[in-house]
Amino acid sequence: MVDTIKIMPCLDMKDGRVVKGIHFVDLKDAGNPVENAGFYQEEGADELAMLDIAATLENRKTRLEWVRQVASVIDIPLTVGGGIAGLEDIEEVLEVGATKISMNSAAVRDPDLILEASEKFGKERITVAVDARRNPKMPSGFELVVSGGTKPVEKDAIEWAKECQELGVGVILPTSMDGDGTKAGYDLEFTKAVSDVVDIPVVASGGAGTLEHFYEVVVKGGAQVLLAASVFHYRILSIRQVKEYLKEKGLRVLL
Repeated sequence: MVDTIKIMPCLDMKDGRVVKGIHFVDLKDAGNPVENAGFYQEEGADELAMLDIAATLENRKTRLEWVRQVASVIDIPLTVGGGIAGLEDIEEVLEVGATKISMNSAAVRDPDLILEASEKFGKERITVAVDARRNPKMPSGFELVVSGGTKPVEKDAIEWAKECQELGVGVILPTSMDGDGTKAGYDLEFTKAVSDVVDIPVVASGGAGTLEHFYEVVVKGGAQVLLAASVFHYRILSIRQVKEYLKEKGLRVLL
């Protein structure tokens, strides 16, 4: 039995606004986070992601007031990432209303943090975001990138995903920098490479532009949760449209 496929809009946050870029740069305004969150819940989103994309670069923690405001208008699971560097940060974010946290740079810097966080808060609350770009020098062809897509770390992204599962993470969120914001489709090769080496939920991210893209990343990429931003923020597609399309294609969704 195929898992129920979940749809997860993503609020990339900067200066208190939702933004969206291409390849992690050229950011454009995409609205008010609280209004967007409420709208997506009404539309039928299964989960919501909220990423403070400048936190690590600006060397600061996640803005807790943003999390609190968004959490107050929804009752679907909320995954929050950006600037989470230790157990105390995780605790603070969960206390103001997040259901799960997502970390990237901090986990790469200190893999034991994954182990400690999973033991303390439960693995289902811990997501590791694996940002990558193509690099033929890596065994898998994908190199891990941290700090909001600005720093390659000469580490194989697929090996790292496997390591994260061994350390006790509950969810893997792979994003291909090559596809981010392009609306040219999820990076199926990268998503499948990750889903082939783990047996925990994989969140597809980066590049959704058409209904077909959502279907392809499930059947060809092995994803169970489908994250998208641009297509929802700019109202190119509605969550209901995506779910009805997936259902017509024989996938299980919550309508």
